[in-house]
Amino acid sequence: MKFAAIIPARFASTRFPGKPLAMLGGKPIIQRVCEQVAKAIKDVYVATDNEKIFNAVESFGGKAVMTSPDHRSGTDRIKEAVETLGIDADVIINVQGDEPFIKAEQIATVCRCFDDAGTQIATLGKHFDKEQGFEMLENPNSPKIVVDNNGYAMYFSRSIIPFVRGVDSNDWLASFPFLKHIGLYAYRTEVLREITALPQSSLEIAESLEQLRWLQNGYKIKVGTTNVETIGIDTPEDLKRAEAFLGSNHL
Repeated sequence: MKFAAIIPARFASTRFPGKPLAMLGGKPIIQRVCEQVAKAIKDVYVATDNEKIFNAVESFGGKAVMTSPDHRSGTDRIKEAVETLGIDADVIINVQGDEPFIKAEQIATVCRCFDDAGTQIATLGKHFDKEQGFEMLENPNSPKIVVDNNGYAMYFSRSIIPFVRGVDSNDWLASFPFLKHIGLYAYRTEVLREITALPQSSLEIAESLEQLRWLQNGYKIKVGTTNVETIGIDTPEDLKRAEAFLGSNHL
């Protein structure tokens, strides 16, 4: 099975404009993401709507493609990139452009999901640490997943799912293996074309979670699990934490 990875990277960001070009340990964030992904996947591309990002990627030896500035999501941007580049891979991997510490083993876990012929889309989850406390569990910016007995997603939510009845909320993490969503996706190429043609769904609009559109339309999402914590960068404050992490781990 042939895999290709595409990293969507746009310049405009409400919380952190120009984020892909922000420096982290002497390199642009987007370069660090590319270098991490290349440890697992041979064909890696950046799909962007900005010439500065395009030129930066080419300057460090990466491969980039210009895409429309009007896309609603990274998935839509990736679909355009696949068509523009004529990529013939069986599976397309979507790595967020703000995940400079993504691990090769995490990407490999998502790829292995396609050993199951029934997998149309795959993503990644990590169990919440009990030490993180209830405050982290109830954080709406950290979506939760519930899966069936075969490892397929039943639902994603910004709310806490499931509700643990009869147990004090401070003890919920000790009572149930809550699963946090890590925003790494992979799609069979034909499925990518199908899901980007779908209109927004009511659940997607309600929770502002794109993957609910796919579930609501009957697509199956396999969930691989990881024990590795990643540090996504959404704000300048996150970048400061990432710098500290970089230094303390001598990366």
